[in-house]
Amino acid sequence: MFETKGKELFKNKVAFLRGANNFDAFPKDLLPEVAFAGRSNVGKSSLINALTGQPIARASSTPGRTQEINFFKLGTRFCLVDMPGYGFANAPVELVQNWTQMVHLYLRQRRQLKRVFLLIDARHGIKKVDEDIMIMLDRAGVSYQIVLTKADKLKEADQKKVFETTVASGKEHVACYPEIILTSSEKGQGIPELQGAIYQALEGV
Repeated sequence: MFETKGKELFKNKVAFLRGANNFDAFPKDLLPEVAFAGRSNVGKSSLINALTGQPIARASSTPGRTQEINFFKLGTRFCLVDMPGYGFANAPVELVQNWTQMVHLYLRQRRQLKRVFLLIDARHGIKKVDEDIMIMLDRAGVSYQIVLTKADKLKEADQKKVFETTVASGKEHVACYPEIILTSSEKGQGIPELQGAIYQALEGV
């Protein structure tokens, strides 16, 4: 049922609202929001594009290229928020600090934020930098759900193994939603389930 409702959500017209690089630039629109976060090169842009069926998020081969929080409006229903990737190695320290501060402000002060979808590369599982973000979300009291990406790069047995390991890790975090979603942007795996999860987050069910 939720997958059907989720699919309906993404029939709304998608429009780029704005990119924000500081708190004052965040949209004043009070539509509910769901945000996507993940390490650089986790496949976030590809997953967002697969969700919407439109090339709205710019994929880059250069980790850390997205420097703003980007807001996309889906009709009058909700906003999809594309957060800057984290964990990149080559960006200046000052830039990393600025991005971190901006993300903290967004997570702590954005009351219309319903859930963060935390993307984890299925080939690597949860790394130390992901664990740090999970702890930050726990402390901020922000509900988040883990989404494993690039599942098509793994054999079925390996998919099952990383899924079970991720479920176990999620149980150690108070703000982590218990259901993990395994996805592949290329194959369309898990896209209906993710759309359904977004519907649930928006409706509070």
